[in-house]
Amino acid sequence: MKKLIAVVVVVVVIVLGFAFNTSAQEVKTVSLEQTKGEFTQKQITLSEGTYIFEIANNNVGHNVGFVLAPKSGVKAHIKNAYVKEQVKNNTKQTSKTVTLTKGEYVYFCPLNPTPQYTLIVE
Repeated sequence: MKKLIAVVVVVVVIVLGFAFNTSAQEVKTVSLEQTKGEFTQKQITLSEGTYIFEIANNNVGHNVGFVLAPKSGVKAHIKNAYVKEQVKNNTKQTSKTVTLTKGEYVYFCPLNPTPQYTLIVE
């Protein structure tokens, strides 16, 4: 009986370890840089998946932010894409994880302010 329990525990640990490693590998980081009045990346194309957005404030002179929303008529922002706090001058900040499905999105900074740029998920 002890051997059976030991085998079950080993199998569970292996399965959980594999699941944890797989999900950690699936989260990708998208690094974006803001300068005065604009993002340096004017359009992004990504695959479906889970992402973290890292926003750099490159000497804008004040705090910046990040907004991501579907391009369709829906005006709802994807709140998990917001940076965790405003990005201070010459620093970086990240969002929570965001799972994106196929479609077109727009991203912009309401604090900089920047134009709306296109993010395509294929």
